Amino acid sequence: MDTRTPQVLLEKAARHDAWNPEEDDTLVCLDVQQETHDVKTFTFASPDGKRFAFKAGQYFLFDLEHNGEPESRCYSISSSPHRTNAFSVTVKRVPGGKISNWLHDTLVPGASVKANGPLGHFVRSEASKPKLLLLSGGSGITPVMSILRELADSCAPADVVFLHAARTPLDLIFRDELACIARRLKGLRLHFLPETVAGEPSWSGLTGRISADYFRLAVPDIADRTVMCCGPAPFMAAARGIAAELGVPAAHYLEESFDAAVIDEPEIPAIQEAAAKVFQVTFSKQARSIEVTGDQSVLSCAKKASVRIPSSCANGVCGTCKSKLTSGTVDMNHNGGIRQREIDAGFFLPCCSKPLSDLVIER
Repeated sequence: MDTRTPQVLLEKAARHDAWNPEEDDTLVCLDVQQETHDVKTFTFASPDGKRFAFKAGQYFLFDLEHNGEPESRCYSISSSPHRTNAFSVTVKRVPGGKISNWLHDTLVPGASVKANGPLGHFVRSEASKPKLLLLSGGSGITPVMSILRELADSCAPADVVFLHAARTPLDLIFRDELACIARRLKGLRLHFLPETVAGEPSWSGLTGRISADYFRLAVPDIADRTVMCCGPAPFMAAARGIAAELGVPAAHYLEESFDAAVIDEPEIPAIQEAAAKVFQVTFSKQARSIEVTGDQSVLSCAKKASVRIPSSCANGVCGTCKSKLTSGTVDMNHNGGIRQREIDAGFFLPCCSKPLSDLVIER
């Protein structure tokens, strides 16, 4: 526990030293803010007063400990990159979620945690169209909120449509702040879309789920915009299909996902399992061997067998599960979580790799 007060840390942040992820890994919690009944925002600073340089849409990888076991989680930055003395992440409590519940119940101002970042490529590029459509579902609002806050802080001309979908009006994260930004940021059109009016029967807006008809009315020029989307996998799948149907080029559609549910792969039917080729996967440091079929990811089977591999996104994005492959070959389909030089050196991502032969992994 760091006993220094938030004020002391903020005063130290007036220095111009920059946070260097290769040298620094400790953060101090400055503040905890309740956003909704099951969402909190945690604000962190460097204990040495260093400043952060990140792009709106990036995330930090937190290395935490739960019941004596190391756990890693990725959390998108929700604050503006123009505010460099500290940054915030916004976390939804997940039923049965070990780390989200621990953060909500345990983390208080003054506590220290370890993290690495900023990381990620869900950022606006210079090639992006100047007109934006920011789409968020539930807690997926965090990276696009960072983008909107950056635009608001810069006071630059903007042409932005921001749509936030949630289960109910009470689940609309940053609802009041978004309304405030919409009043002062010229060129911003704000849409809230709760699925039902539960908890707020006086809700006067539309309800339901996103659809092509909805976007034709709400964003008739969607094909002329860069679309940036983050949310649960079904929400993003629907958004991706609708955007393509309405003429958004693939190059102008970006999405961010940290849906760890990918780890929980469906059981393979007995007939299919008998036909699938089974490979032996050995974890040399743990002296464990498991069987993995050519239709399963290495990480999903390792998790089910209680083999310890740090992981977070399970989508080949964050690189948390990066491991050294000392023998064998895999079919890896990653999403930017590993560099080519690391692959050339024998590393791979178990979360998005299926075995092509027996494997020996240095873990």
